[in-house]
Amino acid sequence: MPELSLGDAAAADADAVNALRSAVMRLSRRLKHQRVDESLSPTEMSVLGTLARCGHATPGELARKEHVQPPSMTRIVAMLEAKGLVRLEPHPDDRRQKVVTQTEQAEAMLEESRRKRNAWLAELASGLDEDEWAALRTAAPVLEKLAQL
Repeated sequence: MPELSLGDAAAADADAVNALRSAVMRLSRRLKHQRVDESLSPTEMSVLGTLARCGHATPGELARKEHVQPPSMTRIVAMLEAKGLVRLEPHPDDRRQKVVTQTEQAEAMLEESRRKRNAWLAELASGLDEDEWAALRTAAPVLEKLAQL
């Protein structure tokens, strides 16, 4: 197999990045349709997912993690609280702040959502052959790393 020149390698990398972006976006859109509770927006679900990963956070921390403005996060948290999905508790070190924690109802809903999405994705992936599954197993940790950067 001939070696790629630096220019050819850069072009191949650019093509791979483009294909990855396109595939991730299409797959993400399709996964978003596999929802348990249609009354929650994708942003509200994302906030609940962030709380599931980090345990609890202030509205300001959630705004930074979700890349939204603090006033928007305040509204999102208020909607989630009204739906019984989060609790606001006093901050242990700063009385001016509140800490947002998800409720058991939110935990159960997220678990059901994960179960539904995993089942859908497993069904979709059942069409892969063994070599494609091997490639997916290898790629999954790399994609997870990219998601965390």
